[in-house]
Amino acid sequence: MIAILSALIPTFALIVLGFVLRQRQFLPDTFWPGAEKLTYFVTFPALLFSNTARADLGSLPLAGIATAMLGTIFVCTVLILIAKPALKVSDAAFSSLFQGAIRPNTYIGLAVAAALLGEAGLTVTALCVALVVPTVNVLSVLACAHWGVNDRQPGIKSLLGDVARNPLLMACVLGLIVNMTGLGLPPIIGPFLEILGRSALPVGLLAVGAGIDLMAARRAGGPVGFSTLGKLVLSPAIAAVFCILLGLPPIEMAAIVLYAGLPCSASAYVLARLMGGDAPMMASIITVHTLVGIATIPILAVLLHVV
Repeated sequence: MIAILSALIPTFALIVLGFVLRQRQFLPDTFWPGAEKLTYFVTFPALLFSNTARADLGSLPLAGIATAMLGTIFVCTVLILIAKPALKVSDAAFSSLFQGAIRPNTYIGLAVAAALLGEAGLTVTALCVALVVPTVNVLSVLACAHWGVNDRQPGIKSLLGDVARNPLLMACVLGLIVNMTGLGLPPIIGPFLEILGRSALPVGLLAVGAGIDLMAARRAGGPVGFSTLGKLVLSPAIAAVFCILLGLPPIEMAAIVLYAGLPCSASAYVLARLMGGDAPMMASIITVHTLVGIATIPILAVLLHVV
């Protein structure tokens, strides 16, 4: 337990620092959107590309990883749809709860994998990103289009185009292509991308902390509690069952379960606001997930015996 906390405390300390910096106005509010944009479009893609490009994919059970990760999303999607009548919320609120059930915060996921699982775990997590990002984006947009209060009905062509242009997905796909060709990273470009990628985790985590909204957390009610229990407890439990049934090795299982138990992504708020979801509830979900995740992620790590 001490070893796990020693590995994770720096990660969560960066989140707390981001929150404090935002509250104290140490940096102007205009800094944070730029930091998020830099992380999303530049530094995180560099990290994902360089990692997948040089990973030893031949030793990984790719089919098992894909089955466990996508199977978890499928089960969580079915469960939240089954629970809809019992939740007694508006359609707009349900679209936000739907996003909260399936969207992971990739920034925290990669940082946790790097801290606890090393290079091997980071590679598996990068594969999870490649699988999950397009899947949850499509499902979330469809949910907001169906239940959100809006006039926007995205066509399949534009929806697939938006997913295909996602920088995190593109980085993973390009990294996999370079990996499979056996060319490897060029002498100058490789080190450049690795150095660039090292800044992704600290800046991304600071931005996560800056986005925490304690006022939104105070507005949280029963549905947000239900969402938190589902995403941070039930989802990793489902992933663990898949991993056990598939006989996945410990590192792969740990990476998948930890990824499944991540808090909801902050990008869910943008989609909820643009497509008629319940944006205040979405802000509550993101904040409560993040705060509770600081406790549940170490517990998951202990249960998985990752250190």
